Order: sequence, then C-alpha cells, then structure tokens
Amino acid sequence: MFVVMLGVAGIIFIFLFQNLTNVDEHNSQLLKEVTEAAMWDSFDYASYRATGEVRINREKFAENFIRRYAESASRSREYKISFYDINEKPPKVSIRVSSGVLGSNGMSGDTFNFNLSNRIDAILETPY
Repeated sequence: MFVVMLGVAGIIFIFLFQNLTNVDEHNSQLLKEVTEAAMWDSFDYASYRATGEVRINREKFAENFIRRYAESASRSREYKISFYDINEKPPKVSIRVSSGVLGSNGMSGDTFNFNLSNRIDAILETPY
C-alpha cells in the first residue's frame, strides 16, 4: 500500500513540475519572440529615411506587444505585463510578464498557486 501511495505521489509531483516548466519555457520564448517582432513593427521608417537614426515609436510598440502577446498566450492563465522602460532612441525596452499557474493535488483537492515571472531587456540591433 505504501509503495502505491508513493508512486501516485511521485506521478503527481512529476506532472505538476512538468506543467510548471513547460509554462515557464513557453512564456520566456514567447516574450523573446513577441518583443523582437513588436520592436520591428514599431520601427520609425520616416525618421530613418530622413535622418538615418534608428528609433521606435513608444505607443506603437506597447500596442503591438500587447496584441501579439494576447494572440499567442494561453487563455487559461492570467498575465500581468509591466513595461519598465521604453526608450525610443536608441531602441531599448524592459518588460516583465508575470503569470499565475494553478496546480491541484487530485487526491485531496488542494490547489497550489505559483507566480512565474519572466523579464527581458532588449535592444534593437540593425544589420547596418
């Protein structure tokens, strides 16, 4: 009986840990990809053509980031997006995304709440 209960507890622990690591890995990759895409979407081509300086539009970046993140994020979780720093010239952003993950123990019905957060500081690099 003890071995069966130990096996069930081990399987529950592995399932919960796998769920947390998959969510964290997905969120960090999503944050990286969405940040880069939103920076390129908000690139100010008019300023680049006129003066040759590389810059982004702050409002356009925030709008594109939130739209892209909402399209790709899991709908079963709640996310909190915090913009710490958005510089237009040189293009640099600092973002933190926190998500709450609920896990449950099937035997007793207890729920565990984990808060995972990912942070990125990104600079837009151009090939020239």
